[in-house]
Amino acid sequence: MAQRQFTGKHALAVFVTAFGVIITVNLVLAYSAVKTFPGLEVKNSYVASQEFNDRLQEHQALGWEIQAEVSGGLLILHITDRTGAPVQVAELQAVVGRATHVKDDFSPDFTFDGQAYATPAVLGKGNWNIRLVAKDSEGAEFAQRVPLYVKG
Repeated sequence: MAQRQFTGKHALAVFVTAFGVIITVNLVLAYSAVKTFPGLEVKNSYVASQEFNDRLQEHQALGWEIQAEVSGGLLILHITDRTGAPVQVAELQAVVGRATHVKDDFSPDFTFDGQAYATPAVLGKGNWNIRLVAKDSEGAEFAQRVPLYVKG
């Protein structure tokens, strides 16, 4: 039986195939990364950086703390002041979603029951982010991203 020769054509085919696989995988991963990217956090990062310290001082002056939980089919936000007492805000806007994509994002309509804010929500297991903006009666703004892990 005659032995087959490994020629330059064979070497070229091996290299083209190997690099073709590498380039294809890179293109698929790059496309997936761009497709699932939720977008910009702010429209103009320079302006946001110039306003950061003022917003931080306003935020710290309120002294609020926020904790989130899922219980009994409800998404519950506990907003408390420095003494641990519940805070009733003048305005509350929130977007709940995954950190990696926006297809599951929704804006819940929270209601205050005297202790916490609650809204019906069915969240799948895993990591969620609650991006909220709350205002007090004088218009001071409190903005925070609250991470939430839902056990399955």
